[in-house]
Amino acid sequence: MPINNLDLETIKAGLADGSLLIVDVREPHEFAAGRIPGSVCLPLSRFDPAEIPVEPGRQVVFSCAAGIRSLRAIELANAAGLAIDSHYLGGFRDWAMRGEPVER
Repeated sequence: MPINNLDLETIKAGLADGSLLIVDVREPHEFAAGRIPGSVCLPLSRFDPAEIPVEPGRQVVFSCAAGIRSLRAIELANAAGLAIDSHYLGGFRDWAMRGEPVER
C-alpha cells in the first residue's frame, strides 16, 4: 500500500472539519510535553494495532516527532490487516516550528 504523506495544510484542514484523527506514536513524556490539539497517544514502544481508535467518518493519521516512527506505525497497522496509509510527514516538530497551537 502506498504511503500518503500529509503536509501541515492538509492536517489543519482535516482537524478543522473533523475528518482526521491524529494518533501520536511518540512516547508519553513527549506527548505530555506538547502535542497537536485533539491528538491521542499510542506509543510505538508498546504499539498494539487493536488499540487504534476507530471513529466512523474520521481517517486515522499517524504522527510522531518528525515522520519516522509514524511510518513504522503504518507498517505495523498494515501487518495487522488495517488499511491505514497516512502520516504527518513533518510530525510534531513541523507543527510546533510553524507556530501552530500546542496542547500540554
